Amino acid sequence: MNTTTTTVGVGVGVGVGFTRTPLNPFFFKPSRVSVKSKSIVSSDPFVLELAETLEDSLPSSTPPSLPLQNLREASSQSLLSKPWPSRRDEPFRFTDLSLLRYSNIIPVSQTPTTTTLSDAATSSFPSLNIVDGHPIMPLSNSSLLPQGVYVGTLSALASTPIIDRVTDLMCRFDAGDLFWSINGIGAPDATVVYVPEGCRVDTPIHLRYLAVEGGAEGSKTMRLSNPRVVVVVEKGAEVGIIEEFSAAEEGNSCYWSNSALEAVVSEGAKLSHSYIQNQSSSSAHIKWTSILQESSSTYELTEISTGGKLGRHNLHIQQLGPDTVTELSTLHLSADDQTQDLHSSLVLDHPGGYSRQLHKCIVTHSKGQAVFDGNIKVNRYAQKTDAGQLTRSLLLEPRASVNVKPNLQIVADDVRCSHGAAISDLEESQLLYFRARGIDPQSARRVLIFAFGGEVIEKLPYPSIRERVRSQIKSLLDPSPK
Repeated sequence: MNTTTTTVGVGVGVGVGFTRTPLNPFFFKPSRVSVKSKSIVSSDPFVLELAETLEDSLPSSTPPSLPLQNLREASSQSLLSKPWPSRRDEPFRFTDLSLLRYSNIIPVSQTPTTTTLSDAATSSFPSLNIVDGHPIMPLSNSSLLPQGVYVGTLSALASTPIIDRVTDLMCRFDAGDLFWSINGIGAPDATVVYVPEGCRVDTPIHLRYLAVEGGAEGSKTMRLSNPRVVVVVEKGAEVGIIEEFSAAEEGNSCYWSNSALEAVVSEGAKLSHSYIQNQSSSSAHIKWTSILQESSSTYELTEISTGGKLGRHNLHIQQLGPDTVTELSTLHLSADDQTQDLHSSLVLDHPGGYSRQLHKCIVTHSKGQAVFDGNIKVNRYAQKTDAGQLTRSLLLEPRASVNVKPNLQIVADDVRCSHGAAISDLEESQLLYFRARGIDPQSARRVLIFAFGGEVIEKLPYPSIRERVRSQIKSLLDPSPK
């Protein structure tokens, strides 16, 4: 029997669930964090063991750059003050982390020197491969980038002004959870994308994340990688970034990709962000995206997530000035025994802010699950704000489930804000329209399901990426041979 539960969130938030059926300081060596040299009081032995494993995986021969060293120090202090999340914690109430908790977590064993991606040489975009968390240089098609744009590793960065800018940004965000801290300790290096003031980059920058090391399907050992990206878009500049996550080879290998991206979009600048997650169906994919928007800036995100047995995206955006534009479009597909989870937070503090969030999910498997926890906070001085949020879900199997909690908190009194949620199977009236025109029910369902997600796919700004994603979604929705 269908059941529906409703919970009231903070402020004007409504949540809907629908189912069919004192810490001691660390001693830091110049090149690594030491959690063993002092008596540590940790809230969770599993977290302490993981911290020690991450420490042992860090290279001891080459001292890290100052921004990376500061990041590791701040992250290690934060990590051991936090327990491993459980279902009793509200942010993880519907997200089962047992896949990670009961696995043997081992950081990737070595720095890759080559990539197995067969089409790397034919990419039409400036492309940087990040293999098991390690950026692999050089950047392909770098001639397509304007002068002054830097795409490369933090360790290879020679420009002091850019290093100072990156240092100012890293560790500035302090609201991350345990997984943000794990990335901060374990990131072997950082990929830096820097666009100077007034520069427009017409060709998008393609960051391709590849998982090479991994256990066999069903293995209790998971290789952990911690890729980190820092993006700085200076005043009046414009750039597009494509993040694409996948396994380097076909198969259902077991691994854990724990990624983080932090970006500052300066005054009058624009960042178009395409994020495509197609990891192995036996993997775990946890990602943090932290965006700081200055006045009159624009940030656009289009996300398509279909991979991983456990997929979770933590998206945090803060508008730091007036007349700021934020547009978020996401499509999650659980076509197997998967959990697809989006936790987003958008804070508006200044007048004239504009935001739109569209979240769609499709669950086609009886053990599939989707989670959406979307928070928009309009603070006291954010007058004349125009904010809208909509989440829509399709449940296509009797035991499939989705839990959504759109949460709109309004303190300002002169705003235009709205939010809504809808969860259903396909309407019989929609199928009747096709059948009245001689189209069989199975074909009609395929067309309607794909059209439901197509609204988000069409927002991908690059035709070649859009066509490839469209083909992939079709194969997942209709895996039978043609």
